[in-house]
Amino acid sequence: MASLQLGLPFLLASRSRYWPVLCANERQVLFNRIAPVYDNLNDLLSLGQHRIWKRMAVSWSGAKSGDNVLDICCGSGDLTFLLSEKIGPHGKVMGLDFSKEQLSMASSQQMLFRKACYKNIEWVEGNALDLPFPNCFFDAITMGYGLRNVVDKCKALQEIFRVLKPGTTVSILDFNRSTRPFTAMIQEWMIDNVVVPVASGYGLAKEYEYLKSSIKEFLTGKELEELALEVGFSRAKHYEISGGLMGNLVATR
Repeated sequence: MASLQLGLPFLLASRSRYWPVLCANERQVLFNRIAPVYDNLNDLLSLGQHRIWKRMAVSWSGAKSGDNVLDICCGSGDLTFLLSEKIGPHGKVMGLDFSKEQLSMASSQQMLFRKACYKNIEWVEGNALDLPFPNCFFDAITMGYGLRNVVDKCKALQEIFRVLKPGTTVSILDFNRSTRPFTAMIQEWMIDNVVVPVASGYGLAKEYEYLKSSIKEFLTGKELEELALEVGFSRAKHYEISGGLMGNLVATR
């Protein structure tokens, strides 16, 4: 059975009757609190597969040597580091997140790994709905488990479109809201029998227990494609991965 990557960003996008809409400060507090165990939970709950999915996301971004790239909602920096390795020492990577603690964890890992190419990374505290960058600035953008976190998905895609150069691509990895009953059933079973019990061991059961409703309220792959095209992207394709449990939107400006 395919495993399920469970980074917390998806939870905060839920507007179900069970999960109140959190203000920006409350979201920051939550992400700051889970930062120390975030990577460990991702590895445990996905059996390490999230690292494969993130490499796929970077590959779909089209980033290449020497490019100027951005990783939105970078968290502890998994995608950011992969982008850095992809573009090499002559490129530039911006890792943006609204959580100071997540950025602190990412910066600490950058210093620990000490790879030469990691010198090309700059960490930026910022809002995905108001990116602090000029128009047509980046050659590629990634976003891992962040789109469901934003309050306004359309605005987030508009900002991504604005800062991308014409002809370049954004790659957005997230949960897949499957329209197939069997896949949805697997997701629910894993949440009840794997996710919540493991999260409880870290004192995070409350943050995970509403996952099912959050997934049900996320956009389907088709809806993500349509939204990207409405924003102005010339092409948009959503790929199902990990048996349909995960998905990756690839959109070209």
